[in-house]
Amino acid sequence: MSSLSKERWKTVRAEMRALWVLAWPVLIGQLANVGMGVADVAMTGHVGAEDLAAVSLGASVWTMTLVSVIGIMMAVNAVIAHEMGGGRTARVPHVVRQAAWLGLLTAIVACAALNLSTLVFDHLSLDAAVQRKAEMFVHVISVGMPPFAAYRALYGYSASLHHTKPLMFISLGGLGFNVFVNWLLVYGNAGFPRLGAVGCAVSTGLCMWLMLGAMVAWIARSGNYRSTYPFTHWEKPNWKEISSTLRMGLPIGITYFAEVSAFASVALLVARFGVVTVSAHQIALNFASLVFMVPMSVGIALITRVGHALGEGDAVRGRLVAWVGVGMAVAFAVLSASAIALFPDLIAAAYTSDRAVQEMTVHLLLLAALFQLSDATQVSASSAIRGYKVTRPPMFIHLASFWGIAIPLGCILGLAPSWLPFSPAEPLSATGFWIGLVIGLTVAAVLLVWFLQKLSTEFIRRSAA
Repeated sequence: MSSLSKERWKTVRAEMRALWVLAWPVLIGQLANVGMGVADVAMTGHVGAEDLAAVSLGASVWTMTLVSVIGIMMAVNAVIAHEMGGGRTARVPHVVRQAAWLGLLTAIVACAALNLSTLVFDHLSLDAAVQRKAEMFVHVISVGMPPFAAYRALYGYSASLHHTKPLMFISLGGLGFNVFVNWLLVYGNAGFPRLGAVGCAVSTGLCMWLMLGAMVAWIARSGNYRSTYPFTHWEKPNWKEISSTLRMGLPIGITYFAEVSAFASVALLVARFGVVTVSAHQIALNFASLVFMVPMSVGIALITRVGHALGEGDAVRGRLVAWVGVGMAVAFAVLSASAIALFPDLIAAAYTSDRAVQEMTVHLLLLAALFQLSDATQVSASSAIRGYKVTRPPMFIHLASFWGIAIPLGCILGLAPSWLPFSPAEPLSATGFWIGLVIGLTVAAVLLVWFLQKLSTEFIRRSAA
């Protein structure tokens, strides 16, 4: 190996270490956040079918709203990373304060949308008791949206300063708090009222306020934030600054909503094929979602690392960081895809003892193995692009891939409508929808990789000029 190749490999390894140092605490935090939803469903399931159904319905609406807010507030990561990379630390406190105003504005809209979304339940032919509990769940849990939006502003601030461990500890603390308060309110332990599904909503709403308070306290007490401390004085909204960040964040929010709503739509569309198909689909999707947390965490770290490099004016290093991150995500996807393809029976058996569900799950998990490669590629490439403070092209690519390709193709293959001359003779049910998702995600991955290459080359050309 030549000395130049050795030096380049040394640089790549150093960047891999730097990305992983940022990514692993984010990964633990993301798993803790997912764990809150799992705990809500698992603990409510022991109360009764009505409460479980109410939580499932309410949580689906809450999750779609939540990920949209996460996407909008993710623009804060890129803005602060560029400021820090450019050595403009004096501007960071101002950016954080304006991000808090953006969080408040986003939370108001999200709360209104969340509460209005309960009107959809009127058209789902639900049992009256289930509908009443689901509506109450949504109304109560909406009080957690304002602190969550503010928390995501501080989340982006901390991550962009390369401080991701606080996010991990706070998320783990939130998970523990959520489970304990669920135990008190869902079951009515220690003298508290037995609230069932509504107890989950109260627990999650309180948890959002706790996590915000913990984040504020951590920033106030840690010396790591001293040079950019944002809580020194009151600052009125700067609408030019807020609108600039919103223009960057709104496409990310739409992208996240498009992806989550696509998967939610598939879950509704396969419901007509019976309990076995629905159960197998949910198991395969749940396992794929857990594994997806790794490339997603690498993607969040990529926004910071790419943003810092570009803020320093180093477009060449920005491209290197971007491709190292994509390579890490794809390498993990190869490992996870191999594990899923080799051990689908063990994975299915860990979720259910029903033989029919196991067989269907094994079949879908083989498609999930393919799913890993395209999903890891698209999330890492789109995150790297956001590090360039470019968000609209990924939005259009995701909308076209999910709602222009994946869902229509899934409907054709899964439902086999008779009015289409090129539909298959028999519906492929959940398999058809998963094939559609694999193809849609693959198209997204290819287009995003192409756009990342084009964008990074353009930045290098501008930098050289």
